[in-house]
Amino acid sequence: PAGMALASFLRRCAQLLLSPIHVLARLGLWDSFYKKVFPYVMAKAAPICNQKVYKQKQKLFSNLRKFAGPSGQLMLLEIGTGTGTSFQFYPPGCRLTCADPNPNFRKFLLKSLSENQHLKLEHLVVASGEDLHQIPDGAVDVVVCTLVLCSVTNIKKVLMEVLRVLRLGGAFYFLEHVAADHSSWTYFWQKVCDPVWKYFGDGCSLSRETQKELEKTNFSELNLRCIHVTPPWIPTSPHIIGYAVK
Repeated sequence: PAGMALASFLRRCAQLLLSPIHVLARLGLWDSFYKKVFPYVMAKAAPICNQKVYKQKQKLFSNLRKFAGPSGQLMLLEIGTGTGTSFQFYPPGCRLTCADPNPNFRKFLLKSLSENQHLKLEHLVVASGEDLHQIPDGAVDVVVCTLVLCSVTNIKKVLMEVLRVLRLGGAFYFLEHVAADHSSWTYFWQKVCDPVWKYFGDGCSLSRETQKELEKTNFSELNLRCIHVTPPWIPTSPHIIGYAVK
């Protein structure tokens, strides 16, 4: 209780320091500005983050091919594609649909595609994970989300859309940073840093319990494990990784 009271106090201090940005956000000015800047930030930061989980992602995506459809082709949708840092892990011939709500990522995404010519781009959709109406029911074999569910508005809606667009027997692959154990110092700092992280991480929350939402979703099979990304003291260290089958 004392720890949470201190966390609450420090959060309020952080919110006070951020009050000018909060005003800009209320006026609708911050989002429009930061959505233009954020892709440039991620173009620098994403490769560093990718290197930290390179082996884990390589292992995670090593069995993608087994979910290919009857034609033998793998139809893959990536939600929140960003700069396309996961493209290198997808198998040759993969037919790719990219969805991201921020159109300013486009040039970085196309650059990444030019460096991964083993992939075939089918569609490039400007859409949030909560509303993928451009993609028909049961149209894809695999959906991928990496470091995206932390910043969506409604995880439940995203997962419902994932189930809708997946064919029966298709799989949802995920890698997400999540809330630490509530009794840990990491969780304490997650709660303190959340207000700052939200503004500079494009809506990202440090303390989401994404695994609980995955467990509540109507997947026929859930393969999930917890990992910690180095260094272990950073607020984004706790991650979940795995895949779920429709």
